Amino acid sequence: MENSFEKNNMLKEFYIPTYIFMPESSVEPVSHIPTCPVIVFINTRSGGQLGHNLLVTYRKLLNHAQVFDLLDETPDKVLHKIYSNVERLKRDGDTLASEIHRRLRLIVAGGDGTAGWLLGVVSDLKLVHPPPVATVPLGTGNNLPYSFGWGKRNPGTDRESVISFLKLVKEAREINIDSWHTVMRMKCPKCSPCDPIAPSDLPHSLHAFHRVPKTDPEDMEYSYTYRGGFWNYFSMGMDAQVSYAFHSQRKLHPEKFKNQLSNQKQYLKLACTQGWFCASLSHPMSRNIAHLAKVKIMKKSGKWETLEIPQSIRSIVCLNLPSFSGGLNPWGTPSKRKQRKRDLVLPPLVDDGLLEIVGFKDAWHGLVLLSPKGHGTRLAQAHRVRFKFHRGATDHAYMRIDGEPWKQPLPQEDDGKVVVEISHAGQVKMLATKDCIAKGINDSPGMATACTDSSSSDDSDDDFTEERRNFGAALSFRYMNDVKKTVEA
Repeated sequence: MENSFEKNNMLKEFYIPTYIFMPESSVEPVSHIPTCPVIVFINTRSGGQLGHNLLVTYRKLLNHAQVFDLLDETPDKVLHKIYSNVERLKRDGDTLASEIHRRLRLIVAGGDGTAGWLLGVVSDLKLVHPPPVATVPLGTGNNLPYSFGWGKRNPGTDRESVISFLKLVKEAREINIDSWHTVMRMKCPKCSPCDPIAPSDLPHSLHAFHRVPKTDPEDMEYSYTYRGGFWNYFSMGMDAQVSYAFHSQRKLHPEKFKNQLSNQKQYLKLACTQGWFCASLSHPMSRNIAHLAKVKIMKKSGKWETLEIPQSIRSIVCLNLPSFSGGLNPWGTPSKRKQRKRDLVLPPLVDDGLLEIVGFKDAWHGLVLLSPKGHGTRLAQAHRVRFKFHRGATDHAYMRIDGEPWKQPLPQEDDGKVVVEISHAGQVKMLATKDCIAKGINDSPGMATACTDSSSSDDSDDDFTEERRNFGAALSFRYMNDVKKTVEA
């Protein structure tokens, strides 16, 4: 009985009353201010039945109103509504609302793509005090949760497991990580086979920006622009092709993808059938990265330079965190000699404004990561990356952002082009446990001076400025003071 009483008292530290979420509700008299108020977002499609079970448990333990099913309510609309109401309550002198605003933490349960969706929304809201985010490993790869110590195995969904997780959230420390903005622009003749991507095929973190014909009505060129962001990785090539096959099969046969273990077996099977293990025989040279695109990078100098890609590389990864493909670290630990030779910054940090760019030849090359000192082909560290795809090389390429793949059409006409540019876009706050493997500047004394600041970039030839203002995940939140200033002006 005493144990149950203690647990109920502990749960009060996470509880948020209903009136905080709903403007139409009456203000409730509250005698206790929670030390760790949380809002929970759950993708009930993730983890087979686990997502639904987790939703049920959280709603039993906390206020039903503070736990959201992402299939029913999107995070941008939820957070817009909550922050608007909190600002109103704060203006009216509500102490609880002020403390919840200051102490709020977010929990997101789903795959890496789901977590990226929420991080994009938090970034775009431009909040004065953005809440830190904890990630529940409910996907297949779970690279984001693993990097920050939340594990890579799907969690328990029973009462005890959820309470244990909530305790970890309360004890977790905040860590800043870099956000990476992605812009993809397609320019094709009107009747070109280079069609835009259907919205249903886009990753959660990639959004259509605009479709604009040129001002001349006789001009046959159309522009399709997509923007978004990532926090773990962007990849292109055979790894993304396998991932795309996996996601396509899961859409067609969801009954075969009920849990993490069966998902991983299906993934390995598809890697074999897609030819990833015998790429030199089954994979045409036209799909090798050097044949697909010209790659440019920007380092600390702020000047664009061409990155030479070996002809054997069939997959390229732009990595922000030390976890890829379910917890593997493709960058590894280069020796000091290689560090000097290749102008590398050590160790790779999650808040240094640099991406680690790694290449792979095939799946066997990837399996080297399982050895203690295994790594991919280290290509560069960069502050910005640009892929300009060659015309007519092939009709499509496979790409992936934080675990979510898509099939990208490529131009076949002389006047068509596809360009993907990745650039640093500030930082977000994550929650990390004592098992966190991600390292930041504060964890590496003496590294601060070696880190690149985003202001060092040379934007003189930049034609992506408008798209890079945000990720496209949410409209920026307008605070009451902002609204007053606008009215007065």
